[in-house]
Amino acid sequence: MTNPATHDLWIGGEHVKPRSGKYFVDLNPVNDTPYFHAAEATAEDVSQAVETADRAWQSYRNVLAKDREAMLIKTSLLLERDRQKFLDTLIDEGGSPIGKAMFEVEFSIGYLRAAAGACRRITGETLPSDVPGRFSMTVREPLGVVAGVSPFNVPLLKNVKQIAMALATGNTIVLLPSEEAPAIAYRIAALFHEAGFPAGTVNVVTGNGAEIGDSLTGHELVRMVTFTGSSRVGRHIAELCARNFKKCTLELGGKSPLVILRDADLPAAVEAAVRGTFLYQGQACMASSRIFVERPIAEKVLAPLAGAAGSLPSGDLRDPRTVIGPIISPRQRTRVRLHIEDAVTKGATVRAGGTWNGNVCAATVLSGVQPEMVVYAEETFGPVTSVYVVDSAEEALAKANETKYGLSAAVFTSNIDRALELARGIRAGMVHINAPTLHDEPHAPFGGVGISGMGREGVTADIEAMTELKWITIQAKGAGPAH
Repeated sequence: MTNPATHDLWIGGEHVKPRSGKYFVDLNPVNDTPYFHAAEATAEDVSQAVETADRAWQSYRNVLAKDREAMLIKTSLLLERDRQKFLDTLIDEGGSPIGKAMFEVEFSIGYLRAAAGACRRITGETLPSDVPGRFSMTVREPLGVVAGVSPFNVPLLKNVKQIAMALATGNTIVLLPSEEAPAIAYRIAALFHEAGFPAGTVNVVTGNGAEIGDSLTGHELVRMVTFTGSSRVGRHIAELCARNFKKCTLELGGKSPLVILRDADLPAAVEAAVRGTFLYQGQACMASSRIFVERPIAEKVLAPLAGAAGSLPSGDLRDPRTVIGPIISPRQRTRVRLHIEDAVTKGATVRAGGTWNGNVCAATVLSGVQPEMVVYAEETFGPVTSVYVVDSAEEALAKANETKYGLSAAVFTSNIDRALELARGIRAGMVHINAPTLHDEPHAPFGGVGISGMGREGVTADIEAMTELKWITIQAKGAGPAH
């Protein structure tokens, strides 16, 4: 891209120049050429955005459900209209192969529709009272300003999730996107604005999260934080929110297990392993980075898995046949290289991949991985999986739980009783039977346990997360003493 676009901050429905006067370069990960110049916000800019969102909330909180619903539906129609522009941004900014980009756009359209429906489901209930003549009820009220911090790997999907449900529940939002995906954030904010959401309800500040993140999540007017990212940063945000009595939802990393038992449909299991591990070159928190296979079928899984991984094509990201694209940044490439090289140095066997072509790491399958290897316990966030041989379903369960993470898991077996037993036993927020670890739906409770996070995303879960329950009573006159 010869002339990258330059974008100011988006505050109060206007383009606002950063006080720093600085702009950072967002690179196309295919070749590390400049793609976009984004404003570098200061703490003062962040505070301005939060204060603007708080002022907007004072009136927006009273907007009727039918009007919020209509604006969200219009946003979904605008996203459908601009589908190609968003596909191009996901490909050129994020290095998404076209298949993954198409999935993300389709999911986001569906999520906006689901969020529109949620506007009419923000309900309370009537309660029996111990006091004669007293009417007792609960209502749900919006919190105020929500801070959204979104990642680079599914930036459209996560931006839509965070913004749509904040608005559906009567809140306003200040979004801090990954510094590796600012363009998509500004583009989606423009759609919400065009759909009629009042100025100040959606604000975007960009910059280095390490420098301005605390200014946003720790701001006294921010009532709730929704964050997707690393477990290390998530822990910091949780501590910050706890000190300031703020609600938060944290969707963090994963080391997701895929268990394949001897009575499984092996072709289906291998296909799920490939899809669940290598979508978006493994840059997914739900990726099947640990595969446990019973010994009698070990080679019947390993050989075709390695063969399938080795044949996954890379190349033109707009070619529907391309599966493996570039790793997003130099820092992340270093991490992926370290995990592979450390494993090989310490005795692991590379069954497929392990090689690089520019910024693209080939789909990699490792066997013989041991606890002393970095890849054994740490999230790689790249196209790398490790296959472990176990002697029983019980051992597979024990090994699956041998992690501090607990996001997603999958079990392949034809024995439904055994499948449910394992699904109940695996410590994870989500378990899929005879399906990949990688799955999401707008209405489902998405999230994990352990260092994979706390709280749940999704239109149903977010109604509770992004509102506060209030108890109201009305005492009838002459109905007896009020207590």
